[in-house]
Amino acid sequence: MGERDGGPYYVIERETGSGVGPFLLGALVGAGVALLFAPRSGEETQRDIKERAIKIRDAAEERVREAQEQIEERLEQARAELLERVDAVREAVDSGREAAHEAREELEEKLERSKAAYRAGVDAAKGAAAETPAGEADAED
Repeated sequence: MGERDGGPYYVIERETGSGVGPFLLGALVGAGVALLFAPRSGEETQRDIKERAIKIRDAAEERVREAQEQIEERLEQARAELLERVDAVREAVDSGREAAHEAREELEEKLERSKAAYRAGVDAAKGAAAETPAGEADAED
């Protein structure tokens, strides 16, 4: 924490990266320092270098495997969620189609009933007009 313009301020550092690079760099530097300070013969040193290189390689391979497994798990989760959402959308679309189909059928039925009622009214009016003599219609007015 420090002081700036009369008030405190904080500096927050966030670590980025997976840590594999720094791990490998640290392992190599450590191995190099150990070789420089170790009182061993050239053969022993070469054997030690090979052993450490194998350990470093194995550790790196293990980290890569773990990362691959995590990625595969996340991809599988994402795939499962996507499939669930696709299924939900399909169900919604199917429900919408069914509702639209039912609404259309209901509207067509109402339209047919309205047409039939209109025709019946027109026919009744024509029938009433045909039964009434022309003179009576004028006398009623």
